[in-house]
Amino acid sequence: MAGLAVARAGNAAGIGAAGFAPRLCGYARLVLWLVDGMNVVAAGPAGWQRDRDRAMAELVGRLERLVAATGDDVCVVFERPPRPPLRSPLVEIVHARRAGRDAGDFELVKRLRRERSPQGVCVVTSDAWLADAARAVGAVVVSAQSFRRRLDQLV
Repeated sequence: MAGLAVARAGNAAGIGAAGFAPRLCGYARLVLWLVDGMNVVAAGPAGWQRDRDRAMAELVGRLERLVAATGDDVCVVFERPPRPPLRSPLVEIVHARRAGRDAGDFELVKRLRRERSPQGVCVVTSDAWLADAARAVGAVVVSAQSFRRRLDQLV
């Protein structure tokens, strides 16, 4: 997302609606939510498997409402491109460039490693190895279930 750096500079408190970031990851000033999209989808109601593309689109819509409510920056990573392709002026949508097991997770790690300040990143995942990799570079990790519960309360 081209305007991400500019948007971050304007996110003075980063706490937004009811302290969303501080309550989940302890940051007073959040740089970025980096979201394992399918983990958060799977943490929601049963039946999402019947229409993964719809579930992905619904998650992006909820994340857009999070951004609108909090001013936080959000990047969601999926294992494959949604069909039809999703676009958002508020949420950066990324998908794995290659197919395969954990492809989205590997893409998320690459995205995290490109961050200038990983200490200001809150990674949302329920995958243990991905959580370990995120912590290894200084990011905070929140489980997909915790994030989904708070997202459900907010939006």
